[in-house]
Amino acid sequence: MKKPVFTGVATALITPFKDGEIDYDAYTKIVEDQIAKGVDALVVSATTGEVATITDDEQLSLIGYTVRMVNKRVPVIAYTGSNCTDNSITMTKEACMLGADAVLVITPYYNKTTKKGLVTHFTAIANVSKVPVIVYNVPSRTGLNLTPDVYELLAKHPMINGVKEANGNLEAMEEAKRLVGDELNFYSGNDDQIYEMTKRGGLGVISVLSNLLPYETGRIVKSYLEGKEEESKALQEKYNPLIKALFSEVNPIPVKEAMAMLGYCDLEYRLPLVPMEDDTKARLIEEMKKVGLTF
Repeated sequence: MKKPVFTGVATALITPFKDGEIDYDAYTKIVEDQIAKGVDALVVSATTGEVATITDDEQLSLIGYTVRMVNKRVPVIAYTGSNCTDNSITMTKEACMLGADAVLVITPYYNKTTKKGLVTHFTAIANVSKVPVIVYNVPSRTGLNLTPDVYELLAKHPMINGVKEANGNLEAMEEAKRLVGDELNFYSGNDDQIYEMTKRGGLGVISVLSNLLPYETGRIVKSYLEGKEEESKALQEKYNPLIKALFSEVNPIPVKEAMAMLGYCDLEYRLPLVPMEDDTKARLIEEMKKVGLTF
């Protein structure tokens, strides 16, 4: 059995900006609040952190800063993925040297690859990593899906530890679990499927929702693992309308809007991301208020 990097909730952190630069004061406030509210791990500079428009130097600076600030209080998972294997190898090496506790690596996007290419890509990255590798499957963004037979092959590598599964296919996840047993730890990559993924053997979620509600998001997982299935299901149903609002426009536009409304950061994106439309913003505000988020 491969020891999980975490059990519960890992927040896919937003990256706050101010005047075009990373706002480290706001970021510090966000991270400290996450830890105080019981988050189980933190994911740095991934999709929700607008990694596509962050330079490599900014990304590495953010990883190093987070590692030093967190100081082993919770695991820090550094996003080091790319559609260029060599770049992902370089970023993985750097993240390991900076002290990250694990790395999150996406499937190649745009150029994509074959089944053989996927296994070769992840193997090459895992071969240089000094920390556990979590594979990230999000075909809605990449146009490429990891199938259970690929997971079966990846599970054989000692450093490939887990999967952030965001393909939405619960039956495929069950088949993958059957094939790999305890050799891969599965995490939901979809906030609206936390309960269902945990029910099928998942250990947690890498979450957007938990930027706003770290404790409550974690309880969806932990209540189920504590044998309180109905509580877990009820919490999932309670927060699903807010989750839907958080994905009413492309992530991370709504969650950064929400964090700005709550006073955590300025409302600043990097293009091509732009602020929300009035109708989707009104819906987001309504759902935030329903769960007690006031501003």
